[in-house]
Amino acid sequence: MFDVLSEKFSDAFKTLKGQSKISETNIEETLKEVRTALLAADVNFKVVKSFINNVKEKALGAKVTRGVNASEQFIKIVHDELAQMMGGKHEALSFKKAVSPILIVGLNGAGKTTFTGKLALHLRGKEKKDVYLVPADNFRPAAKDQLITHAKNIGVEYFDSDLSMTSAEIAKAGYDEARRLNKDVVIIDTAGRLEIDDQLMGELVDVKKQVPDAETLLVADAMTGQVAVDVSKTFHEKIGLTGIVLSKMDSDARGGAALSMRQVTQVPIRFLSVGEKMKDLEAFHPDRLAKRILDMGDVLTLVEKAEEAIDEKEAEKMMKKMEKNQFTIDDFIKQMEMVGKLGSMGSLMKMIPGMGGMLREMGDDKISEAEGELKSMKVLISSMTKAERKDHKIINESRIKRIARGSGRKESDVSDFITKFEQMKKMMSGMMGMLKGGAMPGMPDSKPGFRQQSGGQKQKKRKSSGKGRGPFGGGFFK
Repeated sequence: MFDVLSEKFSDAFKTLKGQSKISETNIEETLKEVRTALLAADVNFKVVKSFINNVKEKALGAKVTRGVNASEQFIKIVHDELAQMMGGKHEALSFKKAVSPILIVGLNGAGKTTFTGKLALHLRGKEKKDVYLVPADNFRPAAKDQLITHAKNIGVEYFDSDLSMTSAEIAKAGYDEARRLNKDVVIIDTAGRLEIDDQLMGELVDVKKQVPDAETLLVADAMTGQVAVDVSKTFHEKIGLTGIVLSKMDSDARGGAALSMRQVTQVPIRFLSVGEKMKDLEAFHPDRLAKRILDMGDVLTLVEKAEEAIDEKEAEKMMKKMEKNQFTIDDFIKQMEMVGKLGSMGSLMKMIPGMGGMLREMGDDKISEAEGELKSMKVLISSMTKAERKDHKIINESRIKRIARGSGRKESDVSDFITKFEQMKKMMSGMMGMLKGGAMPGMPDSKPGFRQQSGGQKQKKRKSSGKGRGPFGGGFFK
């Protein structure tokens, strides 16, 4: 979503490169470009004005830090101000009651029902909450069926609501049932409209009376820009919001809503919906999003994704196989599947500091080509027998021909894959040696706690809990 804004910010900061310190003269042009970039991204003009003034004031008042050039210092100031503009820090949901109610509100088409399912999965998985879903949208009958389908798919219980009742009556009945069942959280999906009207607001006021002290989350479509900001202001004034969810954050929208919504509404953004799958939900961290926009990466979110998606015991087992140079094609395909759970190649690369610029240079076509090649590789591997995946050395000329026919690839493609796999095995084995021994193979050890022993003895091994391991073994995401 923020690709264009990131690029414009990057271009703006180039004017400061080589400067020894910040001055009003050398940041004037940069601030103009930053202002233009924010307005082009559909950020509210009052928010932009305040942001530019704050950055300028802090930049000119900043002390010169030895060893840090003007460009780096200015980027840090912009990052801090961006994060502050979006709320400063993550604000989690509050679960104060024995059965905590959450109301999901918004216009039709914003993604309320899908988000309700995503939130249930998130709370059950990350927060270990026993969740109950209540379909209270009697305006769009398909919403009930959709929510029940989500509930069944993610394995949570739901209320079989009677759509002839009013939304308020359904909400009360569903909440009462959740309390009878001793649930931790009850999430109520409410009705929407194509646009705000008095009837909708009246219904929501009545619903909220039945579930006092409920967290009330507005699902706003990030693609609608300033319209989303206006919608959130009206909802907050009429029914009182406790949080905002930005949906469709994986789209090509300009992102202005995300950057200005907190400042305009004074309501915290709680979550970002970043895809169509139930797992595609992220807690909103202003500082992390600011880093992504400025191409500073988002390693913390990457680590969290890895810890969720990657089996720690499996990663430990594969790491040991790499050390002993026993890594097989079967192991390789498991690693690919683990990485695939983290997200697309492009989305992962954006979380690595400095990779945003490289991605822009590569272009979407190159990324798609690389992802397509990985899919072709999976097809090629699926044409191998179990014995071949376990020991690729048995793959002779006749086997290569069979694999090529089965995968629809050339024989040379199969041979190339086997050659590259051999090279990768050696590289991984060497990498594991460095990570475990603290030095390049054959080189004197230089890290405390390790020592190169004489007489061909093994190096002392570092103890590891396995925490934070990435898809290619220990330490990848640290």
